[in-house]
Amino acid sequence: MENSNLNNVQTTLQAAKTSAAIYNSSSWGKILVGDRDRLRFLHNQSTADFEKRQVGEVVDTVFVTSTARTIDLATGLILADEVLLVVSPNRREYLVNWLDKYIFFADRVTLKDVTDTLASFTLMGAQSVAILERLGCPNLTELSQPNHKLYHLDGIEVRIAIGTELGLPGYRLIVVGGASPEENRSQAAALQQSLINLGAVTLGEDAWECLRIAQGRPKPDAELTEDYNPLEVGLWQTISFSKGCYIGQETIARLNTYKGVKQYLWGVKLAGVVAVGTAITIDGEKVGMLTSCSQIDGQILGLGYVRSKAGGVGLKVMLGNIAGEIISVPFVQHEYPA
Repeated sequence: MENSNLNNVQTTLQAAKTSAAIYNSSSWGKILVGDRDRLRFLHNQSTADFEKRQVGEVVDTVFVTSTARTIDLATGLILADEVLLVVSPNRREYLVNWLDKYIFFADRVTLKDVTDTLASFTLMGAQSVAILERLGCPNLTELSQPNHKLYHLDGIEVRIAIGTELGLPGYRLIVVGGASPEENRSQAAALQQSLINLGAVTLGEDAWECLRIAQGRPKPDAELTEDYNPLEVGLWQTISFSKGCYIGQETIARLNTYKGVKQYLWGVKLAGVVAVGTAITIDGEKVGMLTSCSQIDGQILGLGYVRSKAGGVGLKVMLGNIAGEIISVPFVQHEYPA
């Protein structure tokens, strides 16, 4: 990364933590799941308990294979007659097709990819709530968490959900107004400019990737692959261990019951840049693999899987000829939350 670009990244990273930064998340997949059986269907197809969810709630869930290998980490916004699933940008088509296979003749379920018709943003940082209140969102801090609500900002209809994809304080903004995709994008551009005028700094893809790694948010084709299950990824908070049968449940329940998780996702503090896919070793023995790497705030950080028996935070490792140390990351958990 060139020095000028690195300086821009570090400036926006600082804004995302201490003031306010806006990230255009319009490319993230948005799938509307509708009809009478929508909650039961999602309940049976993913790790979260959807049947107990009420209108206005936000729920994180993981879609897994029949052997509990990860497909994607998704967020569901419970609407009055539908569920809006927000999924990773490169998983929208796959998930629509995958879910469609499990809709049987008697099921009353519809799927609609609305990614191209709903623009969205993530606003994060300590000043996020103040900026939104100045745009016409009173009493945001009084909303229960996690939750979402419909607002009108400068005449633009926006659904605001508490929380961000990175686990940082902030909000997801989904522009739902506009009679056409073109009008929706026009309204989104106007909203983004209003947020910038009030002090929000634009967060680009490089800065987003740095923050993602620093926070430990897993992504498809890196930490979320068919090599790993949700317990290894550290997504325990998305899993219901008490609900009925769902795809992958048997494997997940067995791993939990018999303490069978053989590796965990950790952060890695590195002495230099390391290529993704490099083996993580101790005394020449492979104990894991690096899945992501980036530079943030002058430090080089990565994510990687490490064998459970090798250890955790503070463990000294090598990646080729580069030294590393295992660190915790905020987004993942290695046990069921109390």
